[in-house]
Amino acid sequence: MKILVLNGPNLNLLGTREPEIYGFETLADIETEMKTAFPDVEIDFRQSNSEADLMTWIGESRGQFDGIVINPAAFTHTSLGLCDALKAVADAVPAVEIHLSNTHKREEIRHKSLTAPACIGQIMGFQGFGYTLALRALVHHLER
Repeated sequence: MKILVLNGPNLNLLGTREPEIYGFETLADIETEMKTAFPDVEIDFRQSNSEADLMTWIGESRGQFDGIVINPAAFTHTSLGLCDALKAVADAVPAVEIHLSNTHKREEIRHKSLTAPACIGQIMGFQGFGYTLALRALVHHLER
């Protein structure tokens, strides 16, 4: 099984950026945790501050990956393009959306996800551990 893990803008700053909200883990820590929890799953872990990169990677995922775990970060609330890209591959490459914080406990603008309707599910509020939960849910879905 091969899973693409995508991380959106500013997630390269994890560990130092507002740790009271996002935690002290870095993306490298999260990647290690996911690979340790699922040693039999091939994980391709990527981050970009560019919406275009994320859309391109999603568009190229068909035939290369079995599923996607995505933290669109701020693009969650603004990107119809990411939603459309996820929908375009959803029949072959299902996605789970992840958020480090519980976005419903934050500013109102963060309450609506434009990308969630293109995903099979959404996990939020568990900081870095949420990625492992998302991967577990996605693997379970794919194995059914």
